[in-house]
Amino acid sequence: MLIGLLKEGDYENRVALLPEIVSSLTKRKVDVCVETGAGDSAMATDAAYQEAGATIASREDVLTKADFLIGIHAPNEKLVNSLGKEQLWLSQYNPLWNTALVKQFADKGITTFSMDAIPRSTRGQAMDVLSSQATVAGYKAVLDAANHLPSFYPMFMTAAGTIRPATVLVLGAGVAGLQAIATAKRLGAQVQAFDVRSAVKEEVMSLGAKFVEVEGAKEDAAAGGYAIEQTEEFKQRQQQAINDHAAKANVVICTAQIPGHKAPLLLPKEAVARMKPGSVIIDLAASSGGNCELTKDNETIIEHGVTIIGQSNYPSKMPVDASKMFGKNILNFLEVLINEEGKLELNFDDDIIKGTCITHKGEIINERVRSVIQPKN
Repeated sequence: MLIGLLKEGDYENRVALLPEIVSSLTKRKVDVCVETGAGDSAMATDAAYQEAGATIASREDVLTKADFLIGIHAPNEKLVNSLGKEQLWLSQYNPLWNTALVKQFADKGITTFSMDAIPRSTRGQAMDVLSSQATVAGYKAVLDAANHLPSFYPMFMTAAGTIRPATVLVLGAGVAGLQAIATAKRLGAQVQAFDVRSAVKEEVMSLGAKFVEVEGAKEDAAAGGYAIEQTEEFKQRQQQAINDHAAKANVVICTAQIPGHKAPLLLPKEAVARMKPGSVIIDLAASSGGNCELTKDNETIIEHGVTIIGQSNYPSKMPVDASKMFGKNILNFLEVLINEEGKLELNFDDDIIKGTCITHKGEIINERVRSVIQPKN
């Protein structure tokens, strides 16, 4: 089997597979063809890929020759149209959101896998790109906020007086949120965190942060650890608590997202107007609507003296380690798909393969995605 590694667009510095991952694949009797310059932005040269056992080719050659194409993001329409029926596609393409793309894949008969559909199980943790990349995002978000904040994070006691520590409020205590909490604490800030899931309270407190608790949240074990939609009554009490804490914060890190849905609105414009001038909001949910009402995706704006940064792709700003983590997730997944002879084995009795395969032989086979695109009457 020949795996084709594609170069991402100009907006992305990561690469799906670094040379060290390619080396592991070639040792498993898998051939790898890499598009020229695919790893340049992640400090991985064409020569390094060749040393790892890959061949370097033009984009056209990779698309023509590869049996299995691998990338990071969803392909554009032109790229999908260039794929053949017998080829397979693997990336993180958010099928619950990009429903038109799923239909396009199915219509062309292409077998596709989306890494953000990996089952939330103990076995799936080693393949969970959402978690690995969220770790990067949470870390970089806190550092970016520090760069924009006109004051220190830690407390300083100096001859010129005492500098009070900054207060950081983290909305959402998933992987990105927990990493943001840990990073802000290491930098000396006072940290508070909010999440509708009571199960994360202990984790938040173990990192030294204060948990902002609002009683009455709905939880669903079937949601795989994600947050779910809440009642209007709870949302009103939640909103008041968040508004009050945001008004006293120097930094707000927004990380709350619900797969397949618009990001929950947690920070309305009225709350932003109450914040201190010079405060900073980092919105990691910008690409799916944002947790802050004023967020603009991929833009930095200032409203009421508050800097609001809409940034959903912080991993691209740390391409070496982010690519290393992403590639390791991919390798762990491919080891489930590829046998000892280097050949593909699609065993749909395997929960990992069944959960991650979105389209196959002209059908949308992922049950969750199919229920969104083809709901029963």
